[in-house]
Amino acid sequence: MTAELLDPLLDASFKGYPRTQAPRARSAIGTAGWNVLAGDLPLPLALIRREALAHNLAWMQRYVRSQGIDLAPHGKTTMSPQLFARQIDAGAWGITFANVAQLAVGVAAGVRRCLIANQVMQDEDLAGIQQMLAADEGLRVVFLVDSTAQLALIEAWTAAHADARPFEVMLEIGLDGGRTGCRTQEEAIALARALGASPAVRLVGIECYEGLWATGDSAADTALATALMDRVQAVARLCADEDLFDTDEVLCSAGGSAVFDLVAGRLRPALGRPVRGLLRSGCYVTHDHGFYTRMVGQVNARIGCDCAEDGLRPAMEVWAAVQSCPEPRLAILTAGRRDVSFDITMPIPFARAVRGAQAPTGVPASWKITALNDQHAYLRWDESDDALAPVVGERVGLGISHPCTTFDKWRWMPVVDEAYNVVDAITTAF
Repeated sequence: MTAELLDPLLDASFKGYPRTQAPRARSAIGTAGWNVLAGDLPLPLALIRREALAHNLAWMQRYVRSQGIDLAPHGKTTMSPQLFARQIDAGAWGITFANVAQLAVGVAAGVRRCLIANQVMQDEDLAGIQQMLAADEGLRVVFLVDSTAQLALIEAWTAAHADARPFEVMLEIGLDGGRTGCRTQEEAIALARALGASPAVRLVGIECYEGLWATGDSAADTALATALMDRVQAVARLCADEDLFDTDEVLCSAGGSAVFDLVAGRLRPALGRPVRGLLRSGCYVTHDHGFYTRMVGQVNARIGCDCAEDGLRPAMEVWAAVQSCPEPRLAILTAGRRDVSFDITMPIPFARAVRGAQAPTGVPASWKITALNDQHAYLRWDESDDALAPVVGERVGLGISHPCTTFDKWRWMPVVDEAYNVVDAITTAF
């Protein structure tokens, strides 16, 4: 299964693969001699820039090392076995998933340290974890618990399966109005004691998630993250004082991709025993041209990083063709909601390449994507830029905002060098 996931056969049933080309193993794509701007692959096409990807992988590893913590990046961002391997090879401690289905993909791809940053309580999911653990003695799976109701379901399942090993769990601290997690300190402490007393689980750490509340206002984001991490550390200290942790090394985890610097330095509380801080940021791997560029700009300012020289770099692009210019200051592109993310902001035009050109150039600042249909994008511009209007057949490079919801629209993506030569490929398994 690992070989099949890492090196599948690609063919024209994969969107973006040339219909005129024979099937190729993923590992052989880089030898085909294709160039995106030479027209060797059909558009629309999502791609990854090799140099930016390598830079981002190294950048985040340097950052977590500087904080004395480790990285367990969220695999739901890419669901790409090849990128999981790249992240682990770069130094990641493990990979985080959102559910057991994603976990199964990661395990099949060779991941051996796994977090599920979510609650698990359904019988089939509990059985699936036990099956994976039984098949591989070197596998570690940790998931979240945030209520005694969830714990009761785990205990009921375990009672019916005498050979089940205790599940490793982390207690989740949450925020009012957010998703999961204990809302009050009293609730968290009561749950911690129940977890510590239960034979069905082993309490191995404390977890939270701060990214949902990030605003880009540094003062507000700092205040929220500080208050949240104060709660996390208080619960962790109580668990240590009462000897509720059933582990030699306590895990302490947080970290979306928007304000990760505000929690990174708080992931190793003094507990009188070893603590491993785990940052779960996932979108860093390709970054973006929109939301995360804005948010991480604030991170860079706080940590003293020069955005232009050493910050995270956009590594994912979606290229489309101009298919129609049906009225003044409107061009219709061959990419839509089925191809590019739109859940935070519209795609961002950043480059153009006229038909026959193999080198992109910049676009006027007034170029904007104003709407998307399933397969079409509406590109508009100011009257002052009419002389630079796009023409039918021209290619337009679109930056994205939020990589997660572009990755899940593609079963594969070519990896390109600075000249848009295809040098590798990744696949996804959503």
